[in-house]
Formats: sequence, C-alpha cells, structure tokens
Amino acid sequence: MPRCSGYKLPTASERAQVMGILNVTPDSFSDGGLHFAEERAIAHARAMKAEGADILDIGGESTRPGSAPVSLEDEWSRIASILEQVVEFGLPVSIDTYKAEIARRACAAGALIINDVWGLQKDPAMPDAAAETGAHVIMMHNRAEADASIDIMDDIDRWFERSMALADKAGIPRDKQILDPGFGFGKTLDQNYVILNRLDRLKKHGLPILAGASRKRMIGAVLDVPTEDRLYGSLAVHLIAVQKGASIVRAHDVRPHADAVRILQATLSESANRN
Repeated sequence: MPRCSGYKLPTASERAQVMGILNVTPDSFSDGGLHFAEERAIAHARAMKAEGADILDIGGESTRPGSAPVSLEDEWSRIASILEQVVEFGLPVSIDTYKAEIARRACAAGALIINDVWGLQKDPAMPDAAAETGAHVIMMHNRAEADASIDIMDDIDRWFERSMALADKAGIPRDKQILDPGFGFGKTLDQNYVILNRLDRLKKHGLPILAGASRKRMIGAVLDVPTEDRLYGSLAVHLIAVQKGASIVRAHDVRPHADAVRILQATLSESANRN
C-alpha cells in the first residue's frame, strides 16, 4: 500500500478522529513492554488500523511520571524500523517526541504529525525543525509538577499563547497547529476535571483540540480500578471532550472509541439537521 500522501484535520461537521497509541517502550504506564518487540508493534499497529484508527501515534520514550530519560539514539533505534513499516499502512503517522532531531528523522521517514508533550518549549530547535518538515504539530500543555493553588485554565492559556507564538515565529501555519491540554501532566486530580468541564473554553484560541485521557490516573482515582480496567472511564471522558469541542481523541483501545465517536457524530448530525 502506498504511503499516506497527506493529513487533514476533521472539520466541525465531521466526526472526531481516533489516534491509536503505539508505545514502543519497556516502561510506559499502561502498556509498557507489550509492543516493545518489533513484530508485536507492527501487529498492533495493523490491528489498530483494522479497528478504525484514523491516526497512529508512535513513541519511543515513556513520558509517565518518574520515567527515565532516553537518549536520542536509543529513542530512534526503538522506532526507526517500525516507523518505516507503519507509514506503508496508508494512515497518517504521528511521532510522539519532544526532540527536534527525532522529529526531523521521523518526518523524513514518512510521519505527518509531530506530537510534542512539551508544546515546542523543551527543545529550542523543535519549532524550526517542525516548520522545516511541513508536518502538523500537536502542542501539549505540561508542567514539571502539579500546583493545586493555580488557576489551571489560566495556566494553560498562557502556555498555549507561548507555544503558538513559537510556532508562528518558526513559520508553522495556523492550519497545522493543534492544542492538547495535557490531561494527567502536572495536574491534580481536580484540575483534570476542571479542564474536562471547561474544555470548550480552549476553542477561543481558534485551533483544533486533542484530548488524551486514555487509562490515566484521573480515571482510576474516580473509579478505583487498575489501569487495565479503565476503558469505560476513558470512553466517558473522551465523549465528553468531543461534545465540548475536541477534534481528536488519543486512545489505547481503538475499536470502542471508533464506534463511540461514530455514534456520537450520528447523534449530533441528526440534531443539527432537525434544527
């Protein structure tokens, strides 16, 4: 199958897209080690496509709290061969990295989206590197640690303004910029639900929104269930997020999310037609 020739964000009238997670790591919080072997990673990517994924997001470094940093070459060695094969599936591929050189290499190999958990603000070379590739860029809000005393929505707004300014200065077009509020990254439990409840406030920035709460502690803490039992909570959070304006949901469990967003879109379309 030929490589995917481009990526287009969904319009307001289209259903949200499902980004399937492929962690090629030994230590990710939910599925660390499950797809570390190349053949298992490829099989999982193929399965996610069959289940209805719109995007495949490949990462070679865990970003869970307390995870050990990975060198550039180690990160690349984990993903290079897998990326080369997955781009041939014909789906847009996202590279989950905050390192500019990894982004450059991945896009040269066929990735169309850069998913930076530090919103272009950790590696000074990332804005220019992203602009050079012509890729779409997901700019996530992050904090080194949670602070219960802050207004989390104001903090996210200020962070996004900095990320957007960096992207603009580098020459990344606005129609290739995507915002992610970063559920679970440097937030308290309550702050995560403040973000979910007020997600529609982020539409004021004029950019598409990605929601990624799949299997996270914010779900486990409310339901008192282990990581492997957080599917239903993940679906609930992501469907609320879509209703509040999210254009993409990032999920471990692709088939349930693909089905759920299709049902939600059918409902929203019927309501729009009736009105």
